[in-house]
Amino acid sequence: MKAIIESKIKLNQASEAVEFCNAAEKCDFDINVFYNRVIIDAKSIIGIMSMDLNKVLTVQCYGESSEFNKMLQKYAIA
Repeated sequence: MKAIIESKIKLNQASEAVEFCNAAEKCDFDINVFYNRVIIDAKSIIGIMSMDLNKVLTVQCYGESSEFNKMLQKYAIA
């Protein structure tokens, strides 16, 4: 069983959400985005755009990709 990688990110603009979603789509593993009690598939642009982009989001990756890790680092918060 693979480890779940969890990160906290903030997407400030719709263009960042699109970039994040496009990167997630290239991964061959599941990626979920959590906000409050809502769980969204990171590969769903409609789902991502429906979230409050002013809030900190929790991302859980069920696999690993160096490209996607760079995306997480780009939007990571302290």
